Amino acid sequence: MEIRNIHEIPYMEFPTGRRTHVMIGENGAIKGEKFCQGYVEIEPGGSIPVHDHETVESYTVLSGCGEITVGDETRAIGEGEYVFITPWIKHGLRNTGKEKMTLMFVYAPQIVVDHWKKEMDGTL
Repeated sequence: MEIRNIHEIPYMEFPTGRRTHVMIGENGAIKGEKFCQGYVEIEPGGSIPVHDHETVESYTVLSGCGEITVGDETRAIGEGEYVFITPWIKHGLRNTGKEKMTLMFVYAPQIVVDHWKKEMDGTL
């Protein structure tokens, strides 16, 4: 058994105003085989840019509020709410609040999604 603390896991800092801590997965603090799970902190005005990928994914908002876009629809989302995203559907999230927004994501299979590299390179 391994017990870890989210806040002690190294994170990736993205230029879009967020930090992503990969908890479980191919590049996670704990290696996973079937899925990837992470904890995200988004600063006010920050975002996960609109992107798509081959995996199914869910976002669960732990604190804060924002706007989520899935496909052609954008809606408000807040603490305790979650969304399921099917493969190849464009999606993104923006913190519209005055406080840091935190969320968990889970996607499967556990590949390293290519939009992280695109964001770091400034091409997304």
